[in-house]
Amino acid sequence: MTKHNPENERIKRAYRQHLKAARGLADASIDVATAAIHRFEASIDFRSFKKFHVEQAIAFRRRLDDAVSAREGKPLSKSTILQTLNALRAFFLWLAEQPGYRSRIRYSDAEYFRLSEKETRVAKATTSRPVPTPEQIEAVLQRIPCGTVLARRNRALIAFTWLTGVRDGALVSLKLKHVDLDRQLVDQDPREVNTKNSKQMRTSFFGVPGSAKQIVTDWISELVRDHLWGNDDPLFPATRVEVGPDQQFRAAGIARARWGSAAPVQKIFKQSFEAIGLPGFNPHSIRHALALLGEKKCNNAEEFKAWSQNLGHESVLTTLSSYGAISEERQFEIIREIADRAGDGAQTAVLARKVAELLSREMRNTDVLKDAYS
Repeated sequence: MTKHNPENERIKRAYRQHLKAARGLADASIDVATAAIHRFEASIDFRSFKKFHVEQAIAFRRRLDDAVSAREGKPLSKSTILQTLNALRAFFLWLAEQPGYRSRIRYSDAEYFRLSEKETRVAKATTSRPVPTPEQIEAVLQRIPCGTVLARRNRALIAFTWLTGVRDGALVSLKLKHVDLDRQLVDQDPREVNTKNSKQMRTSFFGVPGSAKQIVTDWISELVRDHLWGNDDPLFPATRVEVGPDQQFRAAGIARARWGSAAPVQKIFKQSFEAIGLPGFNPHSIRHALALLGEKKCNNAEEFKAWSQNLGHESVLTTLSSYGAISEERQFEIIREIADRAGDGAQTAVLARKVAELLSREMRNTDVLKDAYS
């Protein structure tokens, strides 16, 4: 059976180039679009896109409800189906403008790649993510054994993430020169650091409670003093592996090289939290913890905007909608605090108005509908 169509491959190549060069999408987003298009091609036995008709889209949409994830062996989630259809709708809108396809595909044809309004609401519904508390993070930092350089590296890795909110992809590419302890800054230069969407970010240390700042300071001092690390050496080096007396590979300290991916970082987080009886939190959960901490510590809209920007968010809406989910227990606690508060009602009204104005500006400057891959 045919597994590809040369004509389709040529137009798909042009579309990938469009996504990369014209829209500036990251490789991960382009991979999502490519996978969605391939899934649709397979459903039509790799016929030419020039022979498209809306019945194909309708049938494909029905098949998605019965499709199973190859990785998990479970039915596709509504969010995955929505992401697939969004990617296909964007592709067919672009295809309708291309020579050789304009007479065969109409803009309205792309509208058949949609979920119903009800299904879309289900797909976009947020689920509660487990987020570590500041007390749990500090407990991990205090209980990690520090007898070896690898243990101290792992502890510093968690402390640095809590102190700065840097994503795991950037963590593995940071060098000593990117951290300024005197100014308490991290310079995430996209020319050397693997930042999200290659965005330039300068991050100040967050005012987190506990020992994180001291642990990071001690770790950098150890690298420079004991291991003779220079500015271009990795902040969190990979594990050096050697062959032991039993002819088996074993960990033998740190290497003057970086990790190739963020997978070891995720493993360190999971094992460190599980070692003290907590859920295996991932590095990204620390960013959620920082967002929640910001909601408690920030006293006005300007402070929360600065906190949000320090997380690398251009819009406070991202921090509030994607990172700022409040647990039910905290929700009830806040409502009780508000009910018992004997504060100045006029002052509260002014603050509420400032927050509303800030959110209004953000919403005017943000068009979430433009991003088909969000």
